[in-house]
Amino acid sequence: MARGVRSKSHPVGQRSIFVEVARAERIEFCLYCKCRPQRKMEEFLAQLASIQDEAALLDFCRRRSLHGTPKIFDGAEENYYEFRKRISEKFEINFHEVFITGSAKLGFSPFKRKMFDLNSDVDVAIVSARLYERIMESIHGYQMELRENRKAVSSRELEMYHKFLEYGAIGWMRPDLLPTSFRVAELKRDWFDFFNSISNGKSEIGNYKVTAGAFKSYSHLERYTLNGLRSLRTAIQVKKGK
Repeated sequence: MARGVRSKSHPVGQRSIFVEVARAERIEFCLYCKCRPQRKMEEFLAQLASIQDEAALLDFCRRRSLHGTPKIFDGAEENYYEFRKRISEKFEINFHEVFITGSAKLGFSPFKRKMFDLNSDVDVAIVSARLYERIMESIHGYQMELRENRKAVSSRELEMYHKFLEYGAIGWMRPDLLPTSFRVAELKRDWFDFFNSISNGKSEIGNYKVTAGAFKSYSHLERYTLNGLRSLRTAIQVKKGK
């Protein structure tokens, strides 16, 4: 007989007690399932804080933050393959140059102390010097107009653009930081329209918004991710020392 089912021959009072026990068990199980991701985040942070040397930190970065099947595709490797293939074919890059990072990779954001949910974005990192240079070249004209004071922009737009350039200096091109007036037709068509077309239930990723950036090389991606983990480790250790 299946669990949670009792014969009609049982007295009503006994059946009622059983129903209440079963309901309590289900609630306890649901709470356990919800707590598991939270525990995984706590384990991640504890393990990170315990790392003492750079070699171990690099191994941790590669193993946990960069490589392996992302949490969002846990148990769905075929979908993960198709999703990466879709992006690599669009931008004519190698399949292995497409990464999923951030909370969609881990199932949580260790920086925000927040679980991945339906309000989270899926962050894609594309590693391709050719794509990086191609997109940077597409805004060259705007940069020249701005430099020669032939482009009128607000202080807010200028702030965003400077932030874009700061990321570019460390080898990470983030079109989402470009003000709308900087988004030339080619960039809009080849970047924003494409990633919108695979967001919100229109691809293997499911009902999430997909955002992306291009790294000049794998080394740039690794160093950026490693630096974030290093800073987070220091913050945790300092807090524990108080």
